[in-house]
Amino acid sequence: MWITSSLDTVLTPTAVALGNFDGVHQGHRQVIQPVLDCVSPTGEAAHPTVVTFYPHPQEFFTGQRRHILTPLHEKIALLKAIGVKQLVLLPFNRELASLSPEQFVQTILVEHLCACRVSVGSNFCFGRQRSGTVADLQAIGASHGIEVAIAPLAMLAEERVSSSAIRQALQAGEVPQANRLLGRSYRLIGRVVGGQQRGRTIGFPTANLQLPPEKFLPRQGVYAVKVYVGELDEHGQLPATIVLPGVMNLGTRPTVDGSHETVEVHLLGWSGDLYGKNLCVTLEHFLRPEQKFASLDALKAQIQSDCLAATALFAAAHKTPEPENRV
Repeated sequence: MWITSSLDTVLTPTAVALGNFDGVHQGHRQVIQPVLDCVSPTGEAAHPTVVTFYPHPQEFFTGQRRHILTPLHEKIALLKAIGVKQLVLLPFNRELASLSPEQFVQTILVEHLCACRVSVGSNFCFGRQRSGTVADLQAIGASHGIEVAIAPLAMLAEERVSSSAIRQALQAGEVPQANRLLGRSYRLIGRVVGGQQRGRTIGFPTANLQLPPEKFLPRQGVYAVKVYVGELDEHGQLPATIVLPGVMNLGTRPTVDGSHETVEVHLLGWSGDLYGKNLCVTLEHFLRPEQKFASLDALKAQIQSDCLAATALFAAAHKTPEPENRV
């Protein structure tokens, strides 16, 4: 995939999906699909391109970091996996924010991207103060010979598929619902770093996962997870070398007077040195909120119970398998 933040180095002509695409969820894929196989008026194959704003406009205007479902490296892998060949990270600044809808189409889509097709969601807004609607985009695009595809809002069991709905589900610990909206299990990808090794002292060694600071984290508590050891492959697929069930704790570890949030994973039925390795941890079930125990023995007993609960959940899922989307 060609990735650029300069309009001067874009591969043209293009078929463009416009949007933020945080999560690359099922609704986003409906927006992207129309640009994956497009031919320009000259008969030349158009480069399937996603154009997104970087940083997010909300970050630009508020000055506050936005926690996101898919940090850039994850987004790249997911887009690559569904067939996108080019990602344009359009620098969002005062100049871009001041463009009228007409100027945005003329300057960005026509002059720099040489777009023959543009695909957006039905709630897409663009231009100065978000004044441009999808109807405006269709009308302005038509005057330049650009076909505009409008994807309807994706619905699942009468609920709109959106990044906000996924965040809300994760904050509530409703992991299966978040995963249904995503079309895959929510993942945490990071490198194993050294911790305080308290888990070893009570018989449950854990891998301490270092995540990108912008990664959106779900509700604090204990989760049943699957652990993939290794990097995503060149097609954005999860590594298949080692796949293990595990139990993950996300929180401040109040029983041992922890002072900061950590992500620790205990792999069931496996031991070995994971320091420095990359892990992809997929969330499958929320087991319980984090809590403070009266003693380490009480904590140890609860972790043992968590492990048994996770094992039972995975055994039940194995008996009635569902097709797994490994993208």
